Amino acid sequence: MFDFESVRKTFDGKAALEDVTLSTPSGQTTALIGPSGCGKSTVFGLMTGLLKPDSGTIKFEGQPVTPARLQMIRPRIGYVIQDGGLFPHLTGLANITLMARHIGWTAETIRNRVEELSALTRLSPELLLRFPAELSGGQRQRISLMRALMLNADVLLLDEPLAALDPMVRAELQDDLATIFRRLEKTVVLVTHDMNEAAFFADQIVLMRAGRIVQTGTAADLLERPAEEFVEQFVRAQTGRLRGQLQAGQHS
Repeated sequence: MFDFESVRKTFDGKAALEDVTLSTPSGQTTALIGPSGCGKSTVFGLMTGLLKPDSGTIKFEGQPVTPARLQMIRPRIGYVIQDGGLFPHLTGLANITLMARHIGWTAETIRNRVEELSALTRLSPELLLRFPAELSGGQRQRISLMRALMLNADVLLLDEPLAALDPMVRAELQDDLATIFRRLEKTVVLVTHDMNEAAFFADQIVLMRAGRIVQTGTAADLLERPAEEFVEQFVRAQTGRLRGQLQAGQHS
């Protein structure tokens, strides 16, 4: 879906991304991982068109991302951020349907789509009538996912979507999200600090450091064939469960 070719982005003269070349294959999940400040969120900003590269090329489905094409591209991108990012003054249902109503979907079309997404995310319809403050963290994240999927987006961008959840809720939502990704065959780009989470979800993992891509590959590649010492140190520091997951064949 997205292809970055030698992309550079600076803020106040300091490089946030330096010579980044990256592809996010259609229908697969790509995890961006690395220390804070490594450039993961900058990649998201460039994908959504909120940021412009200083140099290099960004393509969507093989065509350069230009200001003229952004209006066509943006509705095809669903975005889920930490803790859902819901409008607090709107009910869950109003949050989910905001854009569909804005572009003129009929009431019947909206109702059918909401019913479909409620079943997909295993969220009881009566919860949609509550305001975000009346919902649990896991419920808010499911509503945020429904909002991102409402217009049947081709690409899902998930920015640390489970970071604020307690471990039990996080584990349950991980399983549900993995099932949804497989079922819908969407292109997913996930930002996370958690190597175990990246290994659980991703077909490919992109490890970044100081605005550069250090290594791209599967969890097994990073664990067993690190490209440099930093990769080995980063993986070793995070992966208490990773080797066991790989040996059990859960995901690689």
